[in-house]
Amino acid sequence: MNGFLDSCCEWLSANWSRFVFSAIGAVIVYVVYKFFSRQIARLKDQKKLEESVAFGLARALKWVSFSVVLGVVFAQFGIEVGIIAGFLALAGGTIIGFAAMNTIGNAISGIIVMVSRPFRIGDRILFNGKFVDVVAIDLIYTRMKTLDNVLISVPNQVLLTSEIDNYGKKTLVRRSCSITAGYELTPEKVEKALLEAASQVEGLMKEPKPYVWITGLQNFAVEYTVYASTNQIKRLPEVDAALRRTVLATCRQHKIDIRTPRLIQRVEGNSEEN
Repeated sequence: MNGFLDSCCEWLSANWSRFVFSAIGAVIVYVVYKFFSRQIARLKDQKKLEESVAFGLARALKWVSFSVVLGVVFAQFGIEVGIIAGFLALAGGTIIGFAAMNTIGNAISGIIVMVSRPFRIGDRILFNGKFVDVVAIDLIYTRMKTLDNVLISVPNQVLLTSEIDNYGKKTLVRRSCSITAGYELTPEKVEKALLEAASQVEGLMKEPKPYVWITGLQNFAVEYTVYASTNQIKRLPEVDAALRRTVLATCRQHKIDIRTPRLIQRVEGNSEEN
């Protein structure tokens, strides 16, 4: 045991200068890394770099800095970089051999997503029938956060084969709410009630003005749809719920029956027969 400790002490005393130079090199690389990281963050805050580009640059800078530190340490201790590179190539080849199809497919899909930019970091999208916010776009996965604050990771191959509605960040989008009313009611009365409801919903814009269309002529009722615009993308589910709730309250106030007339007639007809 004493011989082992003596050997360690001798080795440390013989290589202390290499440790010092390695530490100095690591500190220099860290200072350079922090400087460029702050520059990337500053450019992102000034809107000169998009969030997705800044995110990719920051991640690449981190890996490059780590690789430089390893190179400095290996050079000080005389470790052949070629041997390490050969080992990493062998290990990487083995890993790719086991998971080549999915990994390479997702990586290629990730590159396509980054280049084509169907959405960007911070955008709100409709994916698989749910509103989610894009948090990060990585090479293999795209990370999203649901309205329930749950973080999900979706393979990029899945994204390329899925239909995605991108609502962006500050995009002006149209919302709608449809009702059915009997033919005995005049269109002017129903349209007035729907426009009144749209004007009372917080989050819907006054310009462009809301409007009402007759979107269907059914057997026993007319389908009316009110359209209005909003730029509050982060509040879309809340705005939609408020619009439906206000339409319901306004129709009751104006005594507009929006129940299914065909079903009512059938129920009433069965009651009369009995």
